[in-house]
Amino acid sequence: MALIIIEKNSSTPRYKQIVNSIEMAIIDGRLKNGDKLPSLNSIKNQHSLSRDTVLRAFNELKARGILQSIVGKGYYISSEDINVYQKIFVLFDEFNSFKEDLYNSFLEALGENVQVDIFFHHFNLDVFKRLINDNKKIYSHYVIMPAHLKGTDKILKKLPEEKVYILDQTNPKLSHFPSIFQNFKKDIYQGLHNGLSLIKKYKKLVLIFNKEKQPPALLKGFKLFCEHHKIPFHILNKVNNNTPEKGELYVILDDKSLIKVIKKLKENRLKLVDDIGIISYNDTLLKEIVENGITTISTNFNLMGKRLAQMILNNEFAQIENPIV
Repeated sequence: MALIIIEKNSSTPRYKQIVNSIEMAIIDGRLKNGDKLPSLNSIKNQHSLSRDTVLRAFNELKARGILQSIVGKGYYISSEDINVYQKIFVLFDEFNSFKEDLYNSFLEALGENVQVDIFFHHFNLDVFKRLINDNKKIYSHYVIMPAHLKGTDKILKKLPEEKVYILDQTNPKLSHFPSIFQNFKKDIYQGLHNGLSLIKKYKKLVLIFNKEKQPPALLKGFKLFCEHHKIPFHILNKVNNNTPEKGELYVILDDKSLIKVIKKLKENRLKLVDDIGIISYNDTLLKEIVENGITTISTNFNLMGKRLAQMILNNEFAQIENPIV
């Protein structure tokens, strides 16, 4: 029995017939993991097809993880699981508890027969570039969390535009991609405004802001709020050498800084709420465990993950601002 069967009069596109032929050969055991496929040119010539038709079929199978290509050698079977219909590349900036919620809700909403591979660039542009270069053309979709790295728009040009989704932070240079994102400037302004009556009980707002990792728009929103309401403020890059003073209200963006501030409160015998206030950006169970009296501003990460999955499954182009809760 021939490996590739093409019915000239069939309504099924010819690239899809190639896909179906390879799937059937895997099902009946004629192809197994590690087996080499005939070359693009041999299939093209044997069935009088265009090279693009054969390449499209092979790329679909690569995106589902069924094929892999080895430069200079050809195409090989890399998985016998033909039930994987989509293979998704996810690139996060870092992994933390609230992004774990996002990721888990994304996986749950995708359902079965979808494979997701997750990577991290840790705010390093070289790592970002390498991961994109190493994984281009082998996934059905690419979910990218670019953070505020500069130049990601040029790197993402190496990916098929219709397969890319931007997550969490975006910018005008990425506006041609579908996205689900946080409006950091508006969200922190609104979140602080909602607690204005409590904030005015303190003499100064202190933002702990790591410019290497945190969104610049968040800093802009914080400053705008303080200026509009004439509230004194101070920006700290790190907690390390700072000693909290009575009457300060801290706005803290990450859990490590939160723990350090609480330790310093205890070392200096300062009471949370009475002496020092804390507003934590993004909610996690850590707040319940570490200390009572912490106010939080958070986006709905579960909704973000679920909505992203819907966009991919429905092949939907949308640009959605995720709400705070």
